[in-house]
Amino acid sequence: MSVVKINVLTVPEPMKDELERRFAGRAGLVEEADGFEGFELLRPVEGTDRYLVYTRWRSEEDFQRWTESRAFAEGHAKAAADAGHGHGHGHGHGGPAASGAELWSFEVVERATPKE
Repeated sequence: MSVVKINVLTVPEPMKDELERRFAGRAGLVEEADGFEGFELLRPVEGTDRYLVYTRWRSEEDFQRWTESRAFAEGHAKAAADAGHGHGHGHGHGGPAASGAELWSFEVVERATPKE
């Protein structure tokens, strides 16, 4: 049974572009993880300042292995390093892009996909 992890990030308005830039810069690292099934960065449209980082995994064990992996550490280290360097156009803000975070965990009970 797949598991879903949703990292809920509270992001102040001036940091939204920065957060998205950092995620785009880390693209590709998680895709190689054993048991990884999908990723989405969800931007709030109205009424909230909370981004959702959605990942789906084959199992809880696969997710735990990913969080303990070198690729996970490298991705977060790269994001931290990028935060300390300006990348033109006023978008390189130092420090964390989010002012708060929490992790939600779910098991997938039902799933539908488009019919082919």
